[in-house]
Amino acid sequence: MATVNHHCLLNLPHIPPPPPINRPKPLLPPSSLPSLSLSRLSPLSASLSLSPATIHKRSPSSSFEREEIESAVDGFFYLLRLSSQHHDVEVTRAVHASFLKLREEKAKLGNALISTYLKLGLPREALLVFASLSSPSVVSYTALISGFARLNLEIKALKVFFKMRSEGVVEPNEYTFVAVLNACVRSGRFSVGVQIHGLIVKSGFLNSVFVCNSVMSLYSSDGARKVFDEMSERDVASWNTVISCLVKEGLFGESFGLFCEMNRVEEADSFTVSTLLSASDLMRGKELHGRVIRVGLRQELSVSNALIGFYAKYGDVRKVETLYEMMSVRDGFTLTEMITAYMAFGMVDSAVEMFEKIPEKNTISYNALMAGFCRNGYGSKALKLFIEMLQRGVELTDFSLTSAVDACGLVAEKKVSEQVHGFCVKFGCASNPCIQTALLDMCIRCERMTDAEEMFEQWPLNLDSSKATTSILGGYSRNGLPEKALSLFHRTLWEEKLVLDEVSLTLVLAVCGKLGFVEMGDQIHGYALKGGFFNDVGLGNSLISMYSKCFRFSDAVKVFNPMREHDVVSWNSLISCYILQRNGDEALTLWLRMNKEGIKPDAITLALVISSYKYTESDKLSTCRDLFLSMETVYNISPTTEHYTAYVCVLGRWGLLEEAEETVNSMPFHPEVSVLRALLDSCRVHSNASMAKRVAKLILSAKPDNPSEYILKSNIYSASGLWHRSETIREEMRERGYRKHPSRSWIVHGNAIHSFHARDTSHPEEKDVYSGLEILIMECLKAGYEPNTEFVLQEVDELTKKSFLFHHSAKLALTYGILTAKNQREPVRVVKNVMVCGDCHEFYKYVSVVVKREIVLRDSSGFHRFVNGKCSCKDLW
Repeated sequence: MATVNHHCLLNLPHIPPPPPINRPKPLLPPSSLPSLSLSRLSPLSASLSLSPATIHKRSPSSSFEREEIESAVDGFFYLLRLSSQHHDVEVTRAVHASFLKLREEKAKLGNALISTYLKLGLPREALLVFASLSSPSVVSYTALISGFARLNLEIKALKVFFKMRSEGVVEPNEYTFVAVLNACVRSGRFSVGVQIHGLIVKSGFLNSVFVCNSVMSLYSSDGARKVFDEMSERDVASWNTVISCLVKEGLFGESFGLFCEMNRVEEADSFTVSTLLSASDLMRGKELHGRVIRVGLRQELSVSNALIGFYAKYGDVRKVETLYEMMSVRDGFTLTEMITAYMAFGMVDSAVEMFEKIPEKNTISYNALMAGFCRNGYGSKALKLFIEMLQRGVELTDFSLTSAVDACGLVAEKKVSEQVHGFCVKFGCASNPCIQTALLDMCIRCERMTDAEEMFEQWPLNLDSSKATTSILGGYSRNGLPEKALSLFHRTLWEEKLVLDEVSLTLVLAVCGKLGFVEMGDQIHGYALKGGFFNDVGLGNSLISMYSKCFRFSDAVKVFNPMREHDVVSWNSLISCYILQRNGDEALTLWLRMNKEGIKPDAITLALVISSYKYTESDKLSTCRDLFLSMETVYNISPTTEHYTAYVCVLGRWGLLEEAEETVNSMPFHPEVSVLRALLDSCRVHSNASMAKRVAKLILSAKPDNPSEYILKSNIYSASGLWHRSETIREEMRERGYRKHPSRSWIVHGNAIHSFHARDTSHPEEKDVYSGLEILIMECLKAGYEPNTEFVLQEVDELTKKSFLFHHSAKLALTYGILTAKNQREPVRVVKNVMVCGDCHEFYKYVSVVVKREIVLRDSSGFHRFVNGKCSCKDLW
């Protein structure tokens, strides 16, 4: 098994070995108070009339001596309380040594020693004391069971209980039953808990409110409610227990109904209000806030913390900050709630500032900050915080590791992901359901699809595989393997491993859209209508996107119009539909309609609207410029890389290259490669070689961050004839674990995907395809087609370049589409996963003339419609 090299994680200094997961933790850390020693307690020891060393030497022959011994034992009790409070193990051991020498009063002191050792996180020593008792009482057993349960040693707690029962000397009391029920709940041993419930009934302890409250915590809402209804007497804890059960199961209406009943017989306390706030909608939460003020619970710490969480959930940052400022007392949980709230609002710096205020940072505060970093896309910061946890010996939980794994997915560094994966395996956490699902998603994001597939095939039978199936479906789609996604979809449906809900249907629609597989998309649409999913906005948005990408633009509009509700994604999806068609005027008409209806745009909306000006008339350019320059003042959205890329594309489209270059140079942050690439493409279209050289130098000086940037850099070197440098870049790309998704083109025919790579010979009808392509090339050459070998970026001779050029995937797919087309009036539809090269684009124009057919090609830039030798993109793609 691979070990984890912590040095490689973000190049931080040496990290000590990590602590064990979920190890028992002291009630107070040793560093919180000065160490308490026997020497410091010597005045107390001296004040005792008998020293611990002489107690065993005599028997209590008089009442005076008995009083002396009792006084000494009382002193030991006091010492144990102090040692527990100050976490001084040595004092407890000293008392233990004296206890072993005692002849009288051993039972009470033994029970106190058991409790103290367990509070100090020392179960072994507690067992030794228990074993030394000649006749353990019910208090002894109860102390041991309760302490084991608190230390996550629930199975040991249950064994002690059943040992007590099997010996038959000591009968459990109400406190014993509460302790063992707590162990059952914490360990998830429901069947054992039911047996103990039966024993409670037989023993006659159901009349105890204390015991009944614990019994309720064992069951789900129905069982808890049944026990609750049968109780002859109830206290506030009884009501709180059943309300908490209802809230945990999402039965919010019933929980508030029970709360109304409670108000008629019992006064709600801070726990009641805190529990209900977590289940409240905005109106009910505000009503509860008003009640808190009326009944005087405002100063209760738990209530204030719950109110912060409530207002954070509903996005009221002012209310959250006001509540925080009004609190006279705060604890670590308060500050952790504020961290979570600020992270939810995207106020990362404020969250970090709040974290620094915590005097004693613990696992919960670290987890809140790390999860917040992940939520806001700061994967590197989350990983650095995880390493800090390891360095400081902070206890790790499943939540800590899940966040660390999520952070790796955000960073998308293959080597780092392998290290964290190894860490989880090494410490036996990889089999945890939450961590296992996160690891699968991380492998997908880090382009480790082979590892993801292996994990998926070995998925434990006792775990729900629906989430895993959904993750890997999305992974296939994101990693350019849509055919595998569809194959897995059909297989898991057959094996009943996939639940068809809004999430899985949305994913499959995305795959259909990527493939242009409208036949499959129609079937999913029909299933969604029959299954009653059509009211789901997210699913409706996916249908719009799917039809937009499958050449069925009118169907996308038909889905949008009758939707009961539109969110900003709905509008973005339809605007994208028009941009794919290169229909800027319709996109801008929709933008105007969106403004009239008062829909607030997001950053994506503005990037799309700016892009749409590429496909309008040049006289609208000033409107585009005004929109871009007023983004921050009018819409409170700062321009990002995506907005600058779109704007540079628009300026380049209309030949304003100098303004485009000036825009790039005046950016408030360093221009990313995507912006420079937009400018470089504009230089190519308008044949501005001098500017192209300047832009190319900027691209070559930038450090690539993803495969597409590596490929662009390599291609620039190749186009300049610098083959050695091009190969060096590709080698560096391979070393970082990146791989280029090969260029592919495909046709949907006969409910199947027929895919082709360049010079592909794997298709069953390969001979017919190549023969047909030769005929097409000959006819196009006669019509005036001239192959442009500039698009072959390989160091080969001219004849080989032509051979490579003639067998590009787009030409093979087009030929297959023409050969298999039954309806001559239907256009031939081809899909390509990257932008079509200039030579293939020119070839398609000639083919549309030669075969007298309309050809529709979808590449990464949008749709190209070839009719009679002309393309709808006007050769500006």
